[in-house]
Amino acid sequence: MKKFTPFIYLSLFIFLSASLSAQQKISYEIVNRIHLDGDGGWDYLTMDDNAGLLYVSHGNMVQVVDVKTGKAIAIIEDTKGVHGITIATEFGKGYISCGRDSTVVVFDTKTFKTLSRVKVNGRNPDAILYDPFSKNVFVFNGRSNNVTVIDAKSDKVIGNIPVDGNPEFAATDENGKVYVNIEDKSKLCVINSITLKVEQYWPIGPVVEPSGLAIDNATHRLFTVSDGHMAVIDALTGKIIAALPIGERVDGVAFDKGLKRAFSANGDGTMTVVGEVDGSYQVIETVKTQKGARTIAVNSKTGSIYLPTADQSKAEAGQRPSSKPGTFVVLEVSPIEQAITTEH
Repeated sequence: MKKFTPFIYLSLFIFLSASLSAQQKISYEIVNRIHLDGDGGWDYLTMDDNAGLLYVSHGNMVQVVDVKTGKAIAIIEDTKGVHGITIATEFGKGYISCGRDSTVVVFDTKTFKTLSRVKVNGRNPDAILYDPFSKNVFVFNGRSNNVTVIDAKSDKVIGNIPVDGNPEFAATDENGKVYVNIEDKSKLCVINSITLKVEQYWPIGPVVEPSGLAIDNATHRLFTVSDGHMAVIDALTGKIIAALPIGERVDGVAFDKGLKRAFSANGDGTMTVVGEVDGSYQVIETVKTQKGARTIAVNSKTGSIYLPTADQSKAEAGQRPSSKPGTFVVLEVSPIEQAITTEH
C-alpha cells in the first residue's frame, strides 16, 4: 500500500475543501426603521456618502439624518412643496427644489442654514441634480416643460432649457451629459451640460411614463423604471440592453457602484434587485419592504439602502391611501452575506 506523505494529505485537504466550497450570496434585509417626526408627505431623499448624511424630503422641510446613529441631527425648514435635494460637495452647499413656490433653497452643508433662495424660471421644480463636470445645478420643472440651470459658484440662474414634455428623475455621466426621463412622452432626453442644449431623445421600449433614473458610469448603463418595468440602456448609444420585470407603483431607482446592482423602489411593498450575471442583466432578488416605500437612496460606501414610507390607511374606491399620523419612517435595508455550501 502506498504511503501518504504530509504533502499528499495537504493536497487532499485542499481538494476536498474546494469540492465543498462556501460561496457567499448577498441578500437584503430590513435592519432598521428610522422614525422621524412629522406627518407630511415625502418625495426624494439623497445620500451624501462622504458626510454619512441622509437628506429626507418630508412635508415642508428636509430632515437631515446621521446614518451611523439613525438620528435626525438637523431640519431645513420653509421648503414649501419640497421635492428633491442635491449636494455640491466642492462648494459646501446643498440645493432643495420647492415646488409650491417655484424656488430652490440653497443651504450650507455644515451648518444647514439657508444661504439664499433662487427663483426658477419655471413651474413646480421637481427633480434636481448637481453636475460636477459643468459645476451647474439642473432644476427640472414639472409643470412648465423646461430645465432651469444654476451656476453653483454664484447661485445665479444662467440658462433655461426647453424639453419636449414633463421632466422627471435625472442622472449625470459626470462627463458632459445629463439625462432626464420625459414622463408624459415615455422617452429619455440627453442634455449637453456645457452648451445647455438638448442633443437627442431616445425611446425606452417597454417603460411607459418613466419615473426613476439611475446610472452606472463605469459601464455607461442607465436604469429607467415605470410600473412593472425596468429598462437598461446604453448611455452612449441609447440602445436598450435589457428589459426586466419589477414591482408596481415604482417611483425611484438607485445604483450601488460598489456592489454593481440597481434597485427599484416599488410602492407595492417590494424592492427589486437587478444585477449583471454571466454577461446579462437579471432580477437577482425581490425584497419585501413596506407599502408606500417608493423612493430610494443608496450609500455606496456601506451598501445600505434607504426608503421612506408610512403606515397606509385603507383607501376609498378611486382614492389614494393616506398616511397614518406618527408613522413616518425611513427603512434601512442592508446587504447580508450568507454562506452557501455547495458540493461539486
